[in-house]
Amino acid sequence: MPADTTRRSVLFVGVNYAPEPTGIGPYTTGMATGLGARDWNVSVITGHPHYPWWRIPEEHRGLPARDTVDGVDVRRVRHFVPKRHNAITRALHEVTFGLRAAFSSWRRPDGARPDVVVLVSPALLSSRIVAVRARALRIPVVMWVQDIYTLGVKEAGGGLGSGLIERFERGLANLSSRVVVIHDRFRRMFAEDLGTTRPIDVVRNWSHVPDLHDRRDPAVRRRHGWEDDDIVVLHAGNMGAKQGLESVVAAGRVAAERDSAVRFVLLGDGNQRATLEELAKTHEQDAGRPLRLQFIDPLDDEAFFALLGSADALLVNERPGLTEMSVPSKMTTYFSTGLPVVAAVDTSSTTHDEMQAAQAGPCVAAADPEALVTAAEAVASDPAAARTYGENGRAYRQRLLTERAAIARFADVLDMAVAG
Repeated sequence: MPADTTRRSVLFVGVNYAPEPTGIGPYTTGMATGLGARDWNVSVITGHPHYPWWRIPEEHRGLPARDTVDGVDVRRVRHFVPKRHNAITRALHEVTFGLRAAFSSWRRPDGARPDVVVLVSPALLSSRIVAVRARALRIPVVMWVQDIYTLGVKEAGGGLGSGLIERFERGLANLSSRVVVIHDRFRRMFAEDLGTTRPIDVVRNWSHVPDLHDRRDPAVRRRHGWEDDDIVVLHAGNMGAKQGLESVVAAGRVAAERDSAVRFVLLGDGNQRATLEELAKTHEQDAGRPLRLQFIDPLDDEAFFALLGSADALLVNERPGLTEMSVPSKMTTYFSTGLPVVAAVDTSSTTHDEMQAAQAGPCVAAADPEALVTAAEAVASDPAAARTYGENGRAYRQRLLTERAAIARFADVLDMAVAG
């Protein structure tokens, strides 16, 4: 097949992609397919679906190594998926993917070589490996930053590796033609703290779910054991270390001890879920009564949307000490529901700034179970305020977090990278 020289070609390299339901994968997928609809030839090198489960589910093990999905040429490479998480296993996860991606063919089925390579970070180590090959081939690189790796290491306690990670992240940015970040605070971090010398562009993530306003379904609530007068506060997505969900487990105990109507629901999976479930059992034994807490396994899209829209409030929760590490992807989803959002985060965090900008709900201190229960009760006791919070979130989403605006802006960045 002859190469199509009328369309520029872009190669995305990132370990997360559809059908992963949450995290970075939906954004890489949406951007790839969106650019394909805007007259780009789009290719992707990615891993096999493993997030947020940190294993490859049985239903995804048969995916082909190469396929065309929604007009995108998708290649999947095998890599190490850790069952236990520490610095060594995470590094192996990234390095094995990076080596496989770097030594894969980068040509499209028509033989065309990419005009620009987009590296999705994290994973930082794999991106650095791939950047070396791109530089050798004289292909411009765009670094697309979803989480700031350096801050993640420092906020997790730092250690001897934090300086090395900072040099890696700065080095990758300075190997790139341009750096794309998802928030203005990320841009300041790269420019001022990391000393990045390359142009930095802000492209906001978007809400990739339909409008879920007025989707409350009594049948869904009954199916999950929710009473009519339950105040259901739902946390959707990854259950990892940075979410700090042990404080939500403790809040489930506080609600039980108060005989509160608040019921916390943790929907999803992650490397901390088993630990959280064991912690909940310990709390129940100590309290001598069931917690106002429920775990629900990941759901398909239809069931997920139905459950999300049937809650009374949605929860974003972070471990104390997180400041600028990331903007939780769940917030763009939450803002599509018309429901109030309760945020348990530090006041210095990017998430707190986002909540203040959207005026989508109350913020309480991270790791304060008593305050979290009180905030949920307060939101439920004032339906007018709850509606206003939900409407504010939807308006913020429509104003700033649309897919069309993000794809158009990203296409401009790619044009500048190729021209530069």
